Amino acid sequence: MQESARPRRSVLYMPGSNARALEKAKGLDADCLILDLEDAVSPGEKPQAREMVAEAVRSQGYGRRELIIRINGLDTKWGEDDLTTACAAEPDAILVPKVERASQVQEIVSRMEIFETPSKLWAMMETPLAMLNAAEIASASPRLSAFVMGTNDLVKDMHASHTPDRLPVITGLGLCLLAARAYGLTILDGVHNAIKDEEGLRAACLQGKELGMDGKTLIHPAQVAITNEVFSPSNEAISSARRMMAAFEEAKAEGRGVAVVDGRIVENLHVLEAQRVLAMAEAIAR
Repeated sequence: MQESARPRRSVLYMPGSNARALEKAKGLDADCLILDLEDAVSPGEKPQAREMVAEAVRSQGYGRRELIIRINGLDTKWGEDDLTTACAAEPDAILVPKVERASQVQEIVSRMEIFETPSKLWAMMETPLAMLNAAEIASASPRLSAFVMGTNDLVKDMHASHTPDRLPVITGLGLCLLAARAYGLTILDGVHNAIKDEEGLRAACLQGKELGMDGKTLIHPAQVAITNEVFSPSNEAISSARRMMAAFEEAKAEGRGVAVVDGRIVENLHVLEAQRVLAMAEAIAR
């Protein structure tokens, strides 16, 4: 089952080897921080970055922000040490790159259980095989709680192109969305590469929200504000949700199974969505 409402609108990658960036992150308005040991760290810096990230998590200086450590794959020479150190640091979650099969999830989980870490497991979904195996991956372990879409790698592996409408990756996003919703996982959209392209970022966020994403991964702090705005319930949506719930309760009291709000039929399924919207609004307000 999916965790209770917790905002994961903005999920910002932070390079684990950059002490200044790790310190700056304590004042950013991102819901989640991915402290990265993989792509953002050069091979020569990985051992030092591993210790810096672990210390950052143990410092408990990030307030309400959810902390995730992205490790290198276990098929690399850094993966084993990354996983051992991450388990000891006990972040909110450990993010594993290039997950393609359920067996990978199960192997990581078995190792995490040896260390008795309370951390959840998040999976990077970034290859064609991952898209095709999304359902089996999503159902591999109760410890797995989120999919993180790696659209840059997916585009590369498909020999596709980055387009404003993201049509080349829509099929993959859809497959992972279906699997995430079927098995109660959070799902986070891929990054928007153009840091200064606010209009493009907003469009990508709106598309992700319309598709059903819970939030978006980001590569720069300047992207946080727009992402938070788009993935937050609007005042109009909150007002509509409250009217739906009030009208439905009134209809039930009168022995009716449906209500009418703003000229539209409101049934139980609409009430469930209204409850989700209000729960998220309350979680953001907290």
